[in-house]
Amino acid sequence: MPKFDSSGLLTAVVTDADSGTVLMVAHMNAEAVELTRETGMAHFFSRSRGRLWKKGETSGNVLTVTEILVDCDQDALVVKAKPAGPACHTGAVSCFYRKLGDNGLTPASS
Repeated sequence: MPKFDSSGLLTAVVTDADSGTVLMVAHMNAEAVELTRETGMAHFFSRSRGRLWKKGETSGNVLTVTEILVDCDQDALVVKAKPAGPACHTGAVSCFYRKLGDNGLTPASS
């Protein structure tokens, strides 16, 4: 089973189940992991809001989870999912739509 940190959280890297594209990074507590496994829909814990949330609960852009991988230290997850729309709250397909260059942030190539 996953090992949660002292705050009861672990990092979850969400990837597109078909393309492998990294969609987002979020945190999960035990309840989020359990709900995700029970429902097949991605749930996370918001550190800023201090509460559990279902991805897409307001936007409709849910993530249907196909597989959850646990790293060798058991303190991070890769969540493979099929997105129903953009994963990023900005409307971008992925939260990783910019790259860091010598002159700051620029659009990442697709």
